[in-house]
Amino acid sequence: MIINVVDQDGYARRGAPHDQFRWLRANDPVFWHSGDAQRQWPGFWAVTRHEDVVRVSRDSALFSSARKLSLFNEMPEEAMAVQRMMILNQDPPEHTRRRGLVNRGFTPRVIGRLEKHIREICEVLLDGVERLSDVDFVHDIAAPLPLYVICELLGAPVEDRDKLYAWSNRMIGAEDPDYAATPDDGMAAAAEIYSYAARLAAERRENPQDDIASRLLRPDENGETLSDDEFELFVLLLVVAGNETTRNAASGGMLAFFENFGEWDRLVADPAGMAATTADEIVRYVSPVNLFRRTATADTVLGGKQVREGDKVVIFYSSANRDEAVFDSPDAFDIGREPNPQIGFGGGGAHFCLGNHLAKLELRVLFETLAKRFPGIRQAGEARRLRSNFINGIKELPVTLR
Repeated sequence: MIINVVDQDGYARRGAPHDQFRWLRANDPVFWHSGDAQRQWPGFWAVTRHEDVVRVSRDSALFSSARKLSLFNEMPEEAMAVQRMMILNQDPPEHTRRRGLVNRGFTPRVIGRLEKHIREICEVLLDGVERLSDVDFVHDIAAPLPLYVICELLGAPVEDRDKLYAWSNRMIGAEDPDYAATPDDGMAAAAEIYSYAARLAAERRENPQDDIASRLLRPDENGETLSDDEFELFVLLLVVAGNETTRNAASGGMLAFFENFGEWDRLVADPAGMAATTADEIVRYVSPVNLFRRTATADTVLGGKQVREGDKVVIFYSSANRDEAVFDSPDAFDIGREPNPQIGFGGGGAHFCLGNHLAKLELRVLFETLAKRFPGIRQAGEARRLRSNFINGIKELPVTLR
């Protein structure tokens, strides 16, 4: 079998390469993957088993997010220096300090207070599409929900959601021809988000509100606060991660229901009872974030392979979430799956997803509301996938609501 688990054209055509992942888990779970000189990225270790992905995720001392950053593509050193101010690209103890500052806005208690408002947002969204003859599930339902919530968290005007959507698409879809006009377009979008965040910070310092932005700009109990650069990078992370993961989990989840319609009937029969386990199964089955990169800080053995200091190590959540050693019938979409030790929010450790409670709440409420309002929803056209090996994304999913 020819192995290439980062072929972006393959992801655009058919999604994650589960046939290759299945073979790797069984035959070579820590696989030396050849690099690409033309695209200027080196060979790397492809880590595909649940157990090994969890080990790499939880050992920041040995598998660094800061040394060469967390994203797959290589960056020049001057660009990495800026990116290391973002918690995604930090290791403890610096990561611990920064995460402690931003975690104040994302505790289960704080997020729980949003449920009523998220239900209202879902009802308003579905009211807006109810009479439309042509509905794109991605553009009309899945994308607006997290954008409304992000505006709520930041205290930003709801009208700004279209700008946030466009910026996020340009960054994540930098190698998708539908989103990126030039190779530098993603960097330009990031710069626009920085400027937006700087204006927001100035407004909140002048006029604090009851929102996460104001809370993060206030000193904590130790007098620590985020710097301007740290706040801008946090907003960038929130706009991209808080939008892309929920949007693509929702879109991928709806497609999974269309392809496994007996599961939709289960949800329609008991929306409130099944919605919580549905959210976890969608995250497992879709794995909206496909991979992250780490760099070995010392020689070690992983999955029986000798990994050298400086080696590029890439962990594949899409593969780990279908590991036969962990999940019964892993390729089946089962919304009642329990237990469900999915690691779509990360395998634990320092970088476990800060917004996991919020993402699951949004998914739970959205699919519960959909099942009640539109039990007859059906696919009305072909799904179009994002050209990306980072995000398992869907760009279009035509549906009919009745």
